[in-house]
Amino acid sequence: MVGSEEESEPGYVLVPASALSPDALDSLIQEFVTREGTDYGLREYSLQEKVQSVRRQLDRGEVVIAFDLEQESATLVLRSELPAGTQ
Repeated sequence: MVGSEEESEPGYVLVPASALSPDALDSLIQEFVTREGTDYGLREYSLQEKVQSVRRQLDRGEVVIAFDLEQESATLVLRSELPAGTQ
C-alpha cells in the first residue's frame, strides 16, 4: 500500500537481568566488556572495574539485555539506543 508502513515486531525481546543466573549474567557482562573496539576513554580500567560499571548501569536501567530472536543470542544495549516504544 502506498503511503503507509507496516509495523513489524522487533527482532528481539528485553530480558530482565534477574531472569539470568548469576553466572550467566557475569559471562554476558564479561563478554560485552572484552569485545574488540570497546573503548573506555583515556584511562585503562581493569576487567573488574568494567564489569562493575556495566552492572551499575544495568541496576539503574541505563543498559538492558536484548535477546535476538533470530540469532538466539543476548547482548547488552543502552536503553537510549532502543527504538521508540520499546524503552
